[in-house]
Amino acid sequence: MSLENISCQKSFGGWHKRYRHRSEVLGCDMVFAVYLPPQAEQGGKLPVLYWLSGLTCTDENFMQKAGAHKLAAELGLIIVAPDTSPRGPQVPGDPDGAWDFGLGAGFYLNASEQPWAQHYRMHDYVVQELPKLVEAHFPASDRRGISGHSMGGHGALVCALRNPGRYQSVSAFAPISNPMDCPWGQKAFSRYLGEDRARWREWDASVLIADAQERLPLLVDQGDRDDFLENQLKPQVLVQAAKAAGHPLELRLQPGYDHSYYFIASFIDEHLRHHGVALGLL
Repeated sequence: MSLENISCQKSFGGWHKRYRHRSEVLGCDMVFAVYLPPQAEQGGKLPVLYWLSGLTCTDENFMQKAGAHKLAAELGLIIVAPDTSPRGPQVPGDPDGAWDFGLGAGFYLNASEQPWAQHYRMHDYVVQELPKLVEAHFPASDRRGISGHSMGGHGALVCALRNPGRYQSVSAFAPISNPMDCPWGQKAFSRYLGEDRARWREWDASVLIADAQERLPLLVDQGDRDDFLENQLKPQVLVQAAKAAGHPLELRLQPGYDHSYYFIASFIDEHLRHHGVALGLL
């Protein structure tokens, strides 16, 4: 599978690069970003943190706004940021033109309903196709962490919970913790998965945690001034589910912080260290 390099910038001794490739899983061209720390040029393979962004974002938001490159360069950690949905003129978006469904809002699941099923298979793309591509073209090992924000926080939790042994670490910023019971999730799930709520349970972290085959510790940061906290994110449901299942979860409610990248930038180093420990870098 070939890669087309579309941009390249030096950052903290390493390189931030963007690539375009044809995704067989999604049936369209996709763009992803990769940060290669200085150690990538020294031989050997490095662990990878996969970052999943939120609604309306692309691969660029995290790489430009989170301030993660400096510590990643110190740790020797590759960061990979995919787009948030399939793209292209053949990919259907929201028929109502809204921002919270369709293009930029793939929810990191595998759609089963038409017309979405042909392209909206972000789970298989993130978990299988993209890592295979990264590990074939870059000095990347199969030691993987996964993290994300909002819709991407939901995606990170679900990817880890559904795929035991695939990741060594997981964390999330302001995740949509119980999408079955919030407006964003209900809109997405009803269209991508149909009206059978039993199928929705397969993509809800607060449900999956009960039967998780692996008790990978979860680190979750949430701002207490987040406008979406009560109506959309509902971290208390995830906490209750983790407690009932005996699943290790650290929820840190951060006073004064909102849903923005100012919040992410304030705590990204702590998340990178969390992953660094699990990935053997600290």
